[in-house]
Amino acid sequence: MAGCASDAPVDRGTVQGAEFHASELIQSEGNRVTQVGMRANEASLLQLADKLYRRNPGEWRKTAPNRDAALDLIQSAMTNGQAWAPLGGRRDVSALSLSLSPEFTGDRVAAFILSCHDTIVTAHGGRRDFYYLNGVDPQHIYNAARNMETALWVLNTRRGPGGQPLLLANEIGPDQRNLSFEREFGKIIGRLDLLAAYTTERYRRAAIGYVQGLVAAPVLAFLPVK
Repeated sequence: MAGCASDAPVDRGTVQGAEFHASELIQSEGNRVTQVGMRANEASLLQLADKLYRRNPGEWRKTAPNRDAALDLIQSAMTNGQAWAPLGGRRDVSALSLSLSPEFTGDRVAAFILSCHDTIVTAHGGRRDFYYLNGVDPQHIYNAARNMETALWVLNTRRGPGGQPLLLANEIGPDQRNLSFEREFGKIIGRLDLLAAYTTERYRRAAIGYVQGLVAAPVLAFLPVK
């Protein structure tokens, strides 16, 4: 208890832990880290959807009667793993390419956010929840981080036929500077990179631990005492 005490300032909030759920009893530490990262990335994607809808209100009008209803549809699709119908059955990076093509005429915000989410879930083996028998491929997670970097670059640079951005996002001007989209995407990319590094290190340490056990076995063997 004393080791958990902290005198760090809390002026800007406090770190929050999740409530305990019985399902955690069949999760390893790695499973838990992976799942917490997944939920954090989903929260970031929903925040990005809200920001994009605020800057591009014409998009949510293609999907729902108001912005909140459109966000609810995105969250429901994330939770249930539903394919977004306007994407014509495309998933992960294929859907991401379509959502950022000038020819796409549906709700581009929903298509873009859900394509990003599907890309991340696919990189995690198609799962949002992780238990003892579930592992992730660190290279797939690393590739997903690079795909998010590419998606952000395309979002910031690609233009439609009239020369206008496909979606208004970051803004840098003489009177206004808004890089909140960049920061939120940076969080997602950072989490994915950290998970890839953490998973690789766990596998590496497991191999080292096995070799250490073989080497140390003769030294640690019990000796007769009589």
